[in-house]
Formats: sequence, C-alpha cells, structure tokens
Amino acid sequence: MREHEIIVLRLGHRPGRDNRMTTHVGLTARALGADRVVLTNGASGSRDTIDDITERFGGPFTVDLTEEPNRLLQTFEGTIVHLTMYGLPVQTVEEEIRTVTQNEPLLVVVGAEKVPFDVYACADFNVAVTNQPHSEVAGLAVFLDRLFDGSELEREWTGADRRVVPKETGKKVVPTDPAGEE
Repeated sequence: MREHEIIVLRLGHRPGRDNRMTTHVGLTARALGADRVVLTNGASGSRDTIDDITERFGGPFTVDLTEEPNRLLQTFEGTIVHLTMYGLPVQTVEEEIRTVTQNEPLLVVVGAEKVPFDVYACADFNVAVTNQPHSEVAGLAVFLDRLFDGSELEREWTGADRRVVPKETGKKVVPTDPAGEE
C-alpha cells in the first residue's frame, strides 16, 4: 500500500458545460488509483455522482469542494504535476515523477478552461500525454496508468455493496455479500 496521498485537482468548472467532464475526471481519478479529487464549488452535482459511485462500487475515495483552488496550489506540500498538452512528454518524465513521489504527496492538476500561467509556474512538472489537443480525462487516465505502471488495474476495493463480474459478453453486477449473490 502506498504511504502518500495522490490528489487530483480539477481546476475550473463551467456549470452546464463541464458537468459530465468534471464527473468523469473524478471517476477516472477514483478508478485509476488516486485517493481524492478536489472540485470547485460549482461542481457539487459531480461530487454527488462520484460519492454515489464510491458508495456502490467501493473505495476508499474522497471528493472535496473548494472555493479557492489556487490556495491549494500555493500551499500544497508535495509534488505538483500539471497535465497540459504544452508540457514535457509523459514518457520522458514518468520515472522521475514516480521516484520523487515515493516519499511525498502528489497533486495532479487537470484544467477545465484556459489555465492561467501561474499554474504552469507553480507546477514541479508540466506533463503532456501527447502534444495534441484531446480530453483531459484521457490525459489523466494515461498519466495515472504510467505513474502506477499498470498496478492500479489490480486494485482491491473496500466498502462496496456490489461488484462487476468480468465476462467476455454481457453484463453481470452482483452484491458483495456472498449470501445475496444469485
């Protein structure tokens, strides 16, 4: 088990436009190994959805809201990685990031709208998953998978009331209580 927390900060949220994307940032963070996501206060609907999924499919995972995301950036005691198409290629910095974050918390910043320059300046690493425009959800997923070297795919979940049974075809979700399984 990892000793240091991995937090994803969704920097910005445009209500009505970003609801689904912000929710998916949080769900991706949860599914691929982060411990917590911090959303701006306008994203309370996304928080509720992520909390509901965590309750049903397990955790641990925490969702926080903030009115001051820049304060988190300025006061964070650990390594800050900003995911941006203008950064260094993930494949050239992943090992260094993995090494540095073995002993300290990691804050992964994912933008929603145009990111101010001070975010680039306060980041320890500005990282690109390709230098092409694409979804911030895809960038976060690739970054976390690279960070964990694939080990997050074997994660054990606790506190779930249901689980998905992998199948070649079809869908099967069963209660986690063996007495309740069909």
